[in-house]
Amino acid sequence: MKMSAAAVALAFALVLANFADQSHGALQEGFYKGKCNVDVEKTVSDIITPLVGQKPWITPALLRMQFHDCFVNGCDASILLDGSSSEKTAIPNLSVRGYDVIDLVKSAVEKWCPGVVSCADVIVMATRDAVAASKGGWYRVQTGRRDGLVSLAKNVNLPGPSISVVNSAAIFNSKGISTEDMVYLLGGHTVGLTHCSFIKNRLYNFNNTGSTDPTMQPGLAFFLKLKCPQTSTVDNTVDLDQGGSSSGLLGQPTSEIVDNSFYKQIVFRRGVLGIDQALALDQLTKDTVNKVAISSNDYFLTKFQQAMVKLGAVEVLTDTQGEIRKTCRATN
Repeated sequence: MKMSAAAVALAFALVLANFADQSHGALQEGFYKGKCNVDVEKTVSDIITPLVGQKPWITPALLRMQFHDCFVNGCDASILLDGSSSEKTAIPNLSVRGYDVIDLVKSAVEKWCPGVVSCADVIVMATRDAVAASKGGWYRVQTGRRDGLVSLAKNVNLPGPSISVVNSAAIFNSKGISTEDMVYLLGGHTVGLTHCSFIKNRLYNFNNTGSTDPTMQPGLAFFLKLKCPQTSTVDNTVDLDQGGSSSGLLGQPTSEIVDNSFYKQIVFRRGVLGIDQALALDQLTKDTVNKVAISSNDYFLTKFQQAMVKLGAVEVLTDTQGEIRKTCRATN
C-alpha cells in the first residue's frame, strides 16, 4: 500500500523526534529528571540556600570556582581534582575556596542517586543556587556535563586583575563568549573580596610612576590606603563592591548582594581592581557598562544569568566523554 507524501513526511518527523528524545549529546535543562528517585536540583538547592545564609562568602567563592574551572579545559570539574601538579596548585587557584561545599553536595546526591550526577554539574547548580540566595535571582541551568580526567597546573592561564580590556576580551572571545557577556560576567565582582596585594600597584606605584592610578576616585584611594598600608606585611582584604557614591568617602557597599551596584561604582571611578575600572573607560565596553548602570537591577540580573548559562556551556564533555566521578577530588 502506497503512503501519501504527507504521511511519509509525518512518519519521518516522528522518527527524528524519537531520535532526538534519546540523544544525550548536548546539554539540556532538566537532564536528571527521570534518572534519579529524587529531584536533583532541589537537593542541591536545599543544601546551598541555608549555607549561603550562614556563610555569604560561598557565593563569590563558587562564582570564582565556576569561572576558573570553565576557562581551563572547559566546564569539566578539573579544578576539583587533587594532585601535586593539579589545577588546584596553580598560583591563580591557590585562593579558590568552596571545595568542601561541593564535596557536601556531591555526597548528598551520590547517596540518593549514585554514579549519575557529575561534579561539573554540581558546580553549575550550586553556583546558581548561591546566586539566588544572594538576591541574584533564580535561573534555569543546563545539565548533562561529564567530568574531565585531566587536571594540570600548567594548563591554567587565566586573565589577571590588571589585564587590559582588549586582552581580556580576546581571552573571553576565544572561549566563545562575547565582549558584552564578558562585561556581564565581571559583574560577579559585585560580591566578594580581593587582597591588598592585587591593588597596591594602583594605590602606590601605578605603571611605575610612584603615584596612585589617576582613574581611581581620590576618596576611594584614601580609604583603600588605610586598609592597605604600603609597608604592611599583612595582606588584608577589601570589598570589591565599594558602593556607587560619586562624592562620599565610603559609599554604601552591598558586597553580599548580587546587584548592579558594581557598574554604578565603576562609572564613578570606584572600581577596586584595574580591569573593573577599565571596563567603564574603554571604548569596547563603556557603553555596556553605562547601560547597566542606569538600568533597573532586573535588567542586570537577566543579562548576568544569561551570561552564566553561556559560561557553563564552554567546552563541555557530554555523552560518553569523560566520566561521572564517584568523588569530586579523584578520578574513578
